[in-house]
Amino acid sequence: MPVITVTQINKYIGFMLKGDRNLQGIAVKGEIADFVCHYRSGHMYFTLKDSESTIKAVMFASAASRLRFRPEDGMSVVVTGSVGVYEPGGVYQLYANDIIPDGAGKASIALEQLRKKLAKEGIFDQSHKRPLPAMPKKIGVVTSLSGAAVRDVINVLTRRYPLCEVYAVNATVQGEEAPDSICRGILRAETAGCEVIIVGRGGGSSEDLSAFNNEKVVYAVYNCRVPVISAVGHETDYSLADLAADMRAPTPSAAAELASPSIESLYERLSMLGKRGRKAVDDRYKAKKEQLALLSGRLAVQSPENRLKLASERLESLTKRSSTAFAHYCDRLGAELGRSAARLDALSPLKILSRGYSLAYREGQLVKDSSAVSEGDMIELRFDKGGAEAEIKRIW
Repeated sequence: MPVITVTQINKYIGFMLKGDRNLQGIAVKGEIADFVCHYRSGHMYFTLKDSESTIKAVMFASAASRLRFRPEDGMSVVVTGSVGVYEPGGVYQLYANDIIPDGAGKASIALEQLRKKLAKEGIFDQSHKRPLPAMPKKIGVVTSLSGAAVRDVINVLTRRYPLCEVYAVNATVQGEEAPDSICRGILRAETAGCEVIIVGRGGGSSEDLSAFNNEKVVYAVYNCRVPVISAVGHETDYSLADLAADMRAPTPSAAAELASPSIESLYERLSMLGKRGRKAVDDRYKAKKEQLALLSGRLAVQSPENRLKLASERLESLTKRSSTAFAHYCDRLGAELGRSAARLDALSPLKILSRGYSLAYREGQLVKDSSAVSEGDMIELRFDKGGAEAEIKRIW
């Protein structure tokens, strides 16, 4: 008989457990006991028990961080995971991947599995969410027409936004027929030209609201060509239809408020826009008026009439300046002529004659030298007053 070590036997048992498909991916129902959560690592350790047996269990931090509740001692739960061996201690235990509070049982597990599947497909991604129309002309309501939800929606829309048309589609919102009925209602409202669709019902138990967790309804909401508001009447938990819709409202009345603007706010906005419009017109009018005044001034300066007036004024100024300059010029010439006349008069031979001298001319030429005449020549004598004709008798 071969001798093996403790480690070898523990590893062998662990290998056998991992290879057993019946112990992998199982769901185990039981009550939590001895629950401990290590604050540093985040790992959870607990015992799962029923009336006759117990099993050690561990949930590592990576899986524990996804839990939507806090496990406690005495809580009845369904744990999904696999059985394995903690080899250093030689203890087999349940390695938990998820913990679901017991009560819904298989339905809760199925719902969680469906949620994960749809999330993996991107049905709940925010990138697919569309904005609601600001002022829809036609709002669809898919719900039971015999319930209070449709009356609440109509009352809110009538008071808040009477400008829109409400297109109500009767749908069964509870029971086995509800998913198909809701899907048909969404398609009908979409085909009728609604710009936004409210899908929902009033409050109820988890079982009453289960139709809005149906895969068909989720796909119908996601594939609708217009924005959808999910208005399932529950405050705390989200249905899968809520996650797939473009917007979620806690009640049908709240959905009606989300889908429609307030007529009072529209009046206020219209008044504000009117004031802004009038101010814009006034500001533009003032700006254009100032621009017109500026252009008119520039046009007046450049107009032929103004240019002719300026030219006339300049011509008149130049005429006055010319007249003044000509008068000054004439005065200067007169003064200069007087001075020249005085100098000429001072040099004039006539002045010499007045002192007793005379001038002799021969044939019109002034005789300056005796050699210019001969004896017997006739000459003319000019005195200060009068003249005479003489004959040359002797020359020296």
